[in-house]
Amino acid sequence: MAEALSVSPLTASLLASRGIDSAEAAANFLNGNLDALHDPYLLLGMEKAVPRIQQAIDHGEHILIYGDYDADGVSSTSLMIYFMRHMGASYDIYIPHRSNEGYGLHNHALDWAHQQGVSLVITVDTGISAVEQIAYANALGIDVIVTDHHEPPEVLPEAYALINPKQPGCPYPFKGLAGVGVAYKLAQAVLKQPPVEWTEIVAIGTIADLMPLTGENRILVSRGLESMRRTSFPGIRALMEVSGIAPGAVTSTNVAFGMAPRINASGRLDHAGSAVALLTTEDAEEAQRLSHALDELNKERQQVVETIVQEALLQLQAKMKDNNVPDVIVLAGEGWNVGVVGIVASKILERYYRPVIILGIDPETGMCKGSARSIPGLDIYEALTSCKDLMDHYGGHPSAAGMSLNREQLEAFEQALNLYAGQVLTEADFVPVMPTDGEWTLSDIPLSVVDEIEMLEPFGMANPMPKLIFRGTQLAEIRKIGKDGKHLKLVVRQGGTRIEAVAFGRGDLAELLEEGMTLDILGEVSINEWNGSRKPQLMLQDLNIPGPQVFDFRDSKQPWADMQRVYNAVSAHLRLDYRHIAAVFNPRLESSPKLELNDCTLWVYDKNAGISAFNDAANIYGTDHVTTLFMIHAPDSADQLDTLLASFKNLSNLFLLHSGRSKAERITIPDREQFKLLYVLLMRMAAEPIREQEALVRLSKQSSSTLRMVTMMMDVFEELSFIQRRDGYITIIPKPPKRELSSSMHFSALGSLAEMEQHLLYASTSQCTSWMISRLEGVS
Repeated sequence: MAEALSVSPLTASLLASRGIDSAEAAANFLNGNLDALHDPYLLLGMEKAVPRIQQAIDHGEHILIYGDYDADGVSSTSLMIYFMRHMGASYDIYIPHRSNEGYGLHNHALDWAHQQGVSLVITVDTGISAVEQIAYANALGIDVIVTDHHEPPEVLPEAYALINPKQPGCPYPFKGLAGVGVAYKLAQAVLKQPPVEWTEIVAIGTIADLMPLTGENRILVSRGLESMRRTSFPGIRALMEVSGIAPGAVTSTNVAFGMAPRINASGRLDHAGSAVALLTTEDAEEAQRLSHALDELNKERQQVVETIVQEALLQLQAKMKDNNVPDVIVLAGEGWNVGVVGIVASKILERYYRPVIILGIDPETGMCKGSARSIPGLDIYEALTSCKDLMDHYGGHPSAAGMSLNREQLEAFEQALNLYAGQVLTEADFVPVMPTDGEWTLSDIPLSVVDEIEMLEPFGMANPMPKLIFRGTQLAEIRKIGKDGKHLKLVVRQGGTRIEAVAFGRGDLAELLEEGMTLDILGEVSINEWNGSRKPQLMLQDLNIPGPQVFDFRDSKQPWADMQRVYNAVSAHLRLDYRHIAAVFNPRLESSPKLELNDCTLWVYDKNAGISAFNDAANIYGTDHVTTLFMIHAPDSADQLDTLLASFKNLSNLFLLHSGRSKAERITIPDREQFKLLYVLLMRMAAEPIREQEALVRLSKQSSSTLRMVTMMMDVFEELSFIQRRDGYITIIPKPPKRELSSSMHFSALGSLAEMEQHLLYASTSQCTSWMISRLEGVS
């Protein structure tokens, strides 16, 4: 592939991983144009729909475009407005209010349409589930043409025509169209070649609705973005401006994160009609006014979301038994704005990696309207189908859905979903997995290769921004950047290649990283352009420190408070719960911990066993689950340290919070000369038995050794029968047996203890952590 296309092995690999296995397929992928679009008449229902629309236009019938309030629905409605204008049709639009009416076709809207003289309704991005409503429209004498892309239910409505590539029996080769994509195909069927600029509207809706950017979607979005860079639509130009997007640099990413949220904000907090008005206005001043209004709504939306997220998390904490998170999280609250519950669900899913349903309750009617977001292991549409009798309405995709039900059904609804999930999900489904594009080296991504990778744009669903793994890089520089140090900037090197890596919102990790450490990193490659200079950079997605890691927080004034602080900072990144955390302390120095993390396992040093359990959690869960250990106090001996480290077999993070000893208590690794000097001094002053305390003080002064060191050396002399201790006195044994110092257990223990304390209490951070890591690796 690389040879055939004259590209780098990395670029060829990215193409191959996307199912492009030949030069011809690569050419179609990279250079597809509107001529390559499928025949719209392959869509089941199109042959019936087109003549009916042409008839309505020719006879001046009044047509109603019935849309939806999300960005795809807004785009679909806007596209149909351009289509109606182009055809000179008599038309009206109707988009239900998210909070007051909810999703889908409504009978009262059909009554209104009937009063307005509407004889044809064309739905966009909705209608495939509206069995009863379309039957009602038929009774009113209104024909309904449904254009939709949602999953069809078992029973389809008896519409005049149904156009949905997912409906049974539809031969259309591409099933991934957005609602606006289906609307575009309808316009294409009538006009043969719709105006190119309409693809801008298609691009917005397709990207916003998270449709796969492959096949026809890739062609439509690519062409739409290209057109958008020199757009003639006042509304799109104003929307890009208020989103901070330079017209010439518009990409799928800034459409997704800049333009789409502002379009969605109208339907979430107000009415989607203002977003439709923005996308379809021909007046620049009105476009400016509407775009700024949407921007303000989006800021308000962000505040509303944060408030509901906090309330939902409190509700979840109260609901969790023994800190166990339900397989499916179902949370409902009075007054929660149903326009933002989907965003709230996404944020809670991100935190707990569980399927999440968030519902707003109307306190007067008791009706609950909600949104679901799911993980790959659970098709949420199928899960909802399993308990459809409990809901008034539902619909959606495998990963996202909406529903409405009465609050009296909430408990049964939650139980039914968790029962279904319990039969479908496995433990492995709860482990978040990020697909990557393989392992590479920093030398594989020079500027020329990054430019090649940009040929794969637009990136999005099914064609994600490439994520590359680089193992064994060395951390050369680290610093916080941005307001309040919110973001993280690293410089990593590998061989002779250095590259900057930026992690947005991860500034809190700075204190957990040290220059010189080895990192495995996962990142997206981009180009940093500054003052005319262009160079590759990585947008950091994740990082891993291979092997155990030791963090130096020694001499902490408030070790328990620091433990809580560190836990709060890293638990989300390391996915810790109470089973994974342990703290060890000395019961002689502290009788009980001052700790809010009461559910973590607590251990104490034990002279005989090394360590022993202190609380119920330690007795229940033991040591096997523990990955993160906080050392509140230093151990009393090297053997105790080794027993401690050997007990926690899966330890990967060790936080040192213990205090150092004063210089007056310092011991050193002993040698023969020290013992010889001490013995000579003792012989001089102890011709007769001498009080031990007096002897120790005098020996300490004369030998320049600490009192603690001298005391422990006396233990060696006693073990080797050089002295005798009795009733507080020391007596020299005149003719002691000849024994090597190395034969003394006290001598070995003193040496090991001195080495341990030298590293644990007095050494620099790098010396201390390196020594501890070697001990950890030695016992693993």
